[in-house]
Amino acid sequence: MARAKLKNSPSESNAHVKTVPPATTDDGHGVSPLLPARRMGSLGSDVGQRVQVEFYVNENTFKERLKLFFIKNQRSSLRIRLFNFSLKLLTCLLYIVRVLLDNPEEGVGCWQCEKQNYTLFNQSTKINWSHIFWVDRKTPLWAVQVSIALISFLETMLLIYLSYKGNIWEQIFRISFILEMINTVPFIITIFWPPLRNLFIPVFLNCWLAKYALENMINDLHRAIQRTQSAMFNQVLILICTLLCLVFTGTCGIQHLERAGEKLSLFKSFYFCIVTFSTVGYGDVTPKIWPSQLLVVIMICVALVVLPLQFEELVYLWMERQKSGGNYSRHRAQTEKHVVLCVSSLKIDLLMDFLNEFYAHPRLQDYYVVILCPTEMDIQVRRVLQIPLWSQRVIYLQGSALKDQDLMRAKMDNGEACFILSSRNEVDRTAADHQTILRAWAVKDFAPNCPLYVQILKPENKFHVKFADHVVCEEECKYAMLALNCVCPATSTLITLLVHTSRGQEGQESPEQWQRMYGRCSGNEVYHIRMGDSKFFMEYEGKSFTYAAFHAHKKYGVCLIGIRREDNKSILLNPGPRHIMAVSDTCFYINITKEENSAFIFKQEEKQKKKGFAGRGAYDGPSRLPVHSIIASMGTVAMDLQNTECRPINSSKLTLPAENGAGTRRPSIAPVLELADTSSLLPCDLLSDQSEDEMTQSDEEGSAVAEYVKGYPPNSPYIGSSPTLCHLLPEKAPFCCLRLDKGCKHNSFEDAKAYGFKNKLIIVSAETAGNGLYNFIVPLRAYYRSRKELNPIVLLLDNKPEHHFLEAICCFPMVYYMEGTIDNLDSLLQCGIIYADNLVVVDKESTMSAEEDYMADAKTIVNVQTMFRLFPSLSIITELTHPSNMRFMQFRAKDSYSLALSKLEKKERENGSNLAFMFRLPFAAGRVFSISMLDTLLYQSFVKDYMITITRLLLGLDTTPGSGYLCAMKITEDDLWIRTYGRLFQKLCSSSAEIPIGIYRTESHMFATSEPHDIRAQSQISINVEDCEDTKDVKEHWGIKTGHHRNSCSSDQSEHPLLRRKSMQWARRLSRKGNKHASKTAEWISQQRLSLYRRSERQELSELVKNRMKHLGLPTTGYEDVANLTASDVMNRVNLGYLQDEMNDHQNTLSYVLINPPPDTRLELHDIVYLIRSDPLAHVANEGPSRKSSGSARLGPCSPETRDETQL
Repeated sequence: MARAKLKNSPSESNAHVKTVPPATTDDGHGVSPLLPARRMGSLGSDVGQRVQVEFYVNENTFKERLKLFFIKNQRSSLRIRLFNFSLKLLTCLLYIVRVLLDNPEEGVGCWQCEKQNYTLFNQSTKINWSHIFWVDRKTPLWAVQVSIALISFLETMLLIYLSYKGNIWEQIFRISFILEMINTVPFIITIFWPPLRNLFIPVFLNCWLAKYALENMINDLHRAIQRTQSAMFNQVLILICTLLCLVFTGTCGIQHLERAGEKLSLFKSFYFCIVTFSTVGYGDVTPKIWPSQLLVVIMICVALVVLPLQFEELVYLWMERQKSGGNYSRHRAQTEKHVVLCVSSLKIDLLMDFLNEFYAHPRLQDYYVVILCPTEMDIQVRRVLQIPLWSQRVIYLQGSALKDQDLMRAKMDNGEACFILSSRNEVDRTAADHQTILRAWAVKDFAPNCPLYVQILKPENKFHVKFADHVVCEEECKYAMLALNCVCPATSTLITLLVHTSRGQEGQESPEQWQRMYGRCSGNEVYHIRMGDSKFFMEYEGKSFTYAAFHAHKKYGVCLIGIRREDNKSILLNPGPRHIMAVSDTCFYINITKEENSAFIFKQEEKQKKKGFAGRGAYDGPSRLPVHSIIASMGTVAMDLQNTECRPINSSKLTLPAENGAGTRRPSIAPVLELADTSSLLPCDLLSDQSEDEMTQSDEEGSAVAEYVKGYPPNSPYIGSSPTLCHLLPEKAPFCCLRLDKGCKHNSFEDAKAYGFKNKLIIVSAETAGNGLYNFIVPLRAYYRSRKELNPIVLLLDNKPEHHFLEAICCFPMVYYMEGTIDNLDSLLQCGIIYADNLVVVDKESTMSAEEDYMADAKTIVNVQTMFRLFPSLSIITELTHPSNMRFMQFRAKDSYSLALSKLEKKERENGSNLAFMFRLPFAAGRVFSISMLDTLLYQSFVKDYMITITRLLLGLDTTPGSGYLCAMKITEDDLWIRTYGRLFQKLCSSSAEIPIGIYRTESHMFATSEPHDIRAQSQISINVEDCEDTKDVKEHWGIKTGHHRNSCSSDQSEHPLLRRKSMQWARRLSRKGNKHASKTAEWISQQRLSLYRRSERQELSELVKNRMKHLGLPTTGYEDVANLTASDVMNRVNLGYLQDEMNDHQNTLSYVLINPPPDTRLELHDIVYLIRSDPLAHVANEGPSRKSSGSARLGPCSPETRDETQL
């Protein structure tokens, strides 16, 4: 304990003394603080003396200083133990020297006594104990051993004194102390009693003391260098030392005892011990006298006790190491490259997505992946990591990123990158984000130079990891993607395919063409190249961006989507025709592979052109269409280069040109200009305000239309949201007006019908109004969307939104909310589901608590299936937690086509595809989405650091000045004269400077219900119903040879007899056509009867809905319109890819996305083309300095002409 001393002078203090300084402030009367005024009270005669206090004075004692040197100080203690270890090894070595110098034949006895000859008793059966007790020890050897014994004895006594804690017997009866006394005290006695100098002393027992000293030395070594060695290494070292001590003790003991029996050398004794301990037991060398035999028994017993304990400890540590993963070798970290993956819990799906995407890039094949996870390795993960493909490249470490020791085990400071992923399966996602933030901070503190790739769930937590190199916010991307799905169908599928690595080999062995084309186009990805190094774009230096994009697509089949200036880090998607290409520009393009892996093959027409035979044009006739054959082989793509000549044609409209003269001239397309014509390329309709036209129409109708302004939202619900110019209300709406189902003093509307919306609703079902939901509204209210096309947005929330969220959305027009759930029919009807075009079902956090992980989607899937039955015409976009559950969307028990697709998915997975789920119909059509599919976006950014930026630009999360945006247009009958995708590319580039990047195509498809053995074996059922009058209208609109459609059910019960007669007619025709296949005919008849029963079931559902609407006081006319869909309405739903149950189970539609299809791809009616439209504000900034784009400033019209944004 510390004690205080009174000193007369402060000069007597030393280095170990801490002095309390006196106070330096003066009182108000000028009295020195060292001499307090007497008027304060009499405190004694020593009040004015200075007091100095010494702390830790007990460390100044001689014992404490010795303890500090011998025990506490790591470095000095390490030196002492190393010296002690050397002494013990030296004594063992001296014992061996003494044995080798000893010759028992010369006689044995005490020092300076008469010695007896060893050979006289050689044949006697009695034990000559004198040969056991006495040895021949030379004087120099004795002197050295005595010196070592004295040193060891004094050191032992000193350590006993320093470590004494009140129990002396505990110190005395320690095995190490007893052995020390046996080996040192007899030598000290021989100093005072010389005849005992030849007394046998078992010095070889010092090997056990050397082992003990080695263990302590290793512990001090770890403390001294502040580096923890593997416990496995320590235990293995201890086991080896134990075995060596056992063998050495047995060898020396048997050799010495056999001096009284059969003479054995050290080598024969060593041989006998090895043979005995290894349980071989040859029997050629055996002990002859009972003392040596007793020693063998003792040694075997000791080995049977000590070795199992050592092995048990070793096995335990081995098992623990298997769980924790050991360490990543520093030598390997310095010579090989590795990345670290930090996760809260590692699931097999997450692991395989990461490994497949990471190792899909050729230059990453030699990288190691070190997984740092705090939980024990899962059984499935263990099985996967035992596969030779991954066992050599993936290392699992159990540990926490918040511990420097575990980060050191993973060699984080030498890592090429660190991926930190959030656990989205947690019920509390905010807590999961907090854990991710702490991990990111810990890694940045430990390894500031290691690039960080962080995944965050909630957008409000994103600014905490702003320092990371790449950040992906899950809810931002999710809601923006779901919003674009409502205006650009299957945007989720388009983005998912773009961020997955594929070579376009999926589905190529399928007999169905849509699968082959869809799988081949899915191999397109985004790549980059410097223009000066590119064969694709080098020839377009000094040309406009639009000119380069069109001709690169026409000649090479690549789609140029954006650029980045050398002096600017911002990426611009479709900067427009005013951007002039420079050599230093970085070009971003979509292609099946990057240019470096491409070989160029010139066609015969190109060779003829070089000789002077110029051809007509690539698009002059259908026989001369360019065929861009893409051959993927050994990672190389061979591209056929066609004739790039283009006819100069004058046409500035997207509509069909007027016919000249006789009208036999084929419609033509204007060429894409090398330099922009500013008078014809400005898409002014996006900036013009159509309020005048709308007001005129509204005046005719006798109603007023609210004025909207364009500006930036004044309130953002979280820090870090990118500002986007949007349509806003002139004044914020009161919170009471945002409630859809309750009237207020400002309006009395209580349902969607009363509002009289002109456009269809978009309903979003979510659990809570999270900040990410703000990103669903912003893309749908962006400034570039026409006011005519703004859809009302209704938020169907399980819980009441908070005020800060309402404050953020009250400035947007036509945004409402109501409390309710999708499993409540009343809530759905009140929010206007019968007037909705799209219903977005967002994954709910509360479902994450399911005991079985994959059951988290059970409630969502069943609820969506119910809505499919109740509202067949509604298009539903569903978010699922697990992508594997998408096969249950629109589930049909006897759908053999889905079974065939399941087999195809398994086959693609066996072939190593990263997109095995891509052929599932709901995913291909963009009706289902899982945010886990976008995990690859973060992984791919390790190789392509621009992918996150491009994805955010496509989704509208970021709005870089001058960068374009993603939109869609629909191919109508008036546009079919363009014929091919390549001509459409030219038409768009020449007229509006838009860059198409893909097609969303919907096809009618016949699904067989017979059990197929293969996709090729599927039989298509053809039912001729030409005589049925109610199907003729369907035939006319569908334009197909046979009618497979059935009319939607009606609520009128009088239709039952007619339906029954028609079903009997179908059965008779089936029976006549199927005489050769009686069993199949019976099956078809039963299927038709089943369809009739389903009509009745649908009518029951219709009656249920109408009764609930009447109970709620809602008009039923809207639902009757939906229930009685005409053939044209059905076709419109088909074209959008949202046909659920308007047709029978044999006939349905399938939709899919074609990314960057070849130029010769034929356009089909109702194709939806994805476009990247240039930013009109960039042109406004250049032309009109008085035009403003901030706050509530109105953007005036720049041209009286407007054009339709949704049609050609």
